[in-house]
Amino acid sequence: MSDPHLWWYVSRASAMIAWALMTASVLWGILLSTRVMRRVDNPAWLQDLHGYLGGTSLVMVGLHMVSLMIDSWLSFTAAEVLVPFATAFKPLPVALGILAFYLLVAVQGSSLLLKRLPRKFWKGLHYASYATLLLVSFHAGFSGTDVGSLWYKIVSITLISVAAIAVTLRIVAGRRGGSARRTDAAPTSTPLQPIPRTMVVASATGLADGIVGIRLELPDWGVLPVWPPGSHITLHLPSGLQKQYSLCGDPANRNQYDVAVLRTADSAGGSSWIHENLVPGMSLSVSGPMNHFELEPAADYLFIAGGIGITPIKAMIQSLPAGRAWKLVYAGRSRQTMAFVAELEAQYPQRMIVHASDENLRGLDLDVILGPSTAQIYCCGPESLLNAVAARVPAARLHLERFVPLERMARPAAPIQVACRKSHLEFTVAAEESLLDALESHGVPILGSCRKGICGTCEVRVAEGRPEHLDSVLDDTEKDALGVMYPCVSRSLTPALVLNI
Repeated sequence: MSDPHLWWYVSRASAMIAWALMTASVLWGILLSTRVMRRVDNPAWLQDLHGYLGGTSLVMVGLHMVSLMIDSWLSFTAAEVLVPFATAFKPLPVALGILAFYLLVAVQGSSLLLKRLPRKFWKGLHYASYATLLLVSFHAGFSGTDVGSLWYKIVSITLISVAAIAVTLRIVAGRRGGSARRTDAAPTSTPLQPIPRTMVVASATGLADGIVGIRLELPDWGVLPVWPPGSHITLHLPSGLQKQYSLCGDPANRNQYDVAVLRTADSAGGSSWIHENLVPGMSLSVSGPMNHFELEPAADYLFIAGGIGITPIKAMIQSLPAGRAWKLVYAGRSRQTMAFVAELEAQYPQRMIVHASDENLRGLDLDVILGPSTAQIYCCGPESLLNAVAARVPAARLHLERFVPLERMARPAAPIQVACRKSHLEFTVAAEESLLDALESHGVPILGSCRKGICGTCEVRVAEGRPEHLDSVLDDTEKDALGVMYPCVSRSLTPALVLNI
């Protein structure tokens, strides 16, 4: 600490580390968006690392600025490191560095507020990362005291070359993605309104008794939007019905969507129509993907699937790296009615338990299965299974995907005054009218699908007022934190609502 040049060394080291971390963060983000790193690990873990790199680079920039003020040789003031052109020392390069700092703060701040910001705004702001890297390169090239040294030239050329290659990769991947990338729905629980696209049935094959597997492709065999495991799409059937089905293929495959459809006895007509009428070559309108059952990063997972509930679970399993700890419990009436059971058993014989009721005199013993586990639990299946698991697992470790809405008690319905901020509309929703119906009748750009409060298609942002959540998409506390509601079934606890739509 007695070296008079200590803080000068700290300033140089922190600046180079920050530059390297920024480059790595941008490169990692590009690899994520282009899916190049898909098979290294699950997407959620990669996104966390991307954020960690960006956040650490911001810390290093802060250390660099503080050390400039502490260094007795430079003796920068707070104004000189925070206000562009406030210093007489190389004012333009220093100003570029200050602007890069503020852009970096904006990008990192937007990442922390990802679930609260409109997806398009967040994405546009995130592109400022490229500008930040460019400004830092000019700042380092013209204001650094080691510019003429060989090591500095080698490091600078390496970092600039890596950034140039990464940006070129992003541009090439974007062009290959074509128009499909522009309609990409948000891979979070706060997606954009999905835009239907026409897709062709490539195949329709039996997967098990009463279950048909449907493969959908774009007419031009183009690239489809990125989707994280747990996502679902909505099929717009010619009968007018809209049905949601979980994607059960490999999330890394950008050329097709795979779903499995169970024919149910109490079907409203959707599954019956698909089983009786859907044939290869037929065109369907498809919207999504959307995701309210997202796979979060964890060291250990326990997946529990009941019947057709295997569909989102299968995609989750396929997205995990080979070394990740997980187990699967797959229950059904019989192996003949359980889709993918033979495939999964052959691929993961040591990781799964199959419980076919016709082979087991005793029921599935959840106390034995769940008792010693500290893993994150992901469960999808019939309501009886979900309720049994929910009764045994703390909410912090539990993730459920429902096929039917929860029964929720609502207050006596009353009229609601609704204002749509973006559409500049105000109207009254009658007590006997759903909020979604009222929005549609007034021409508000919103899509409804299940109309039961389970698919999340009709999600809107609440600017003012307090919603009465009657849906089963997310926990009420999470919806309030995100500032969203689902107007197909939900109403208002306040006399008026202002919606950001």
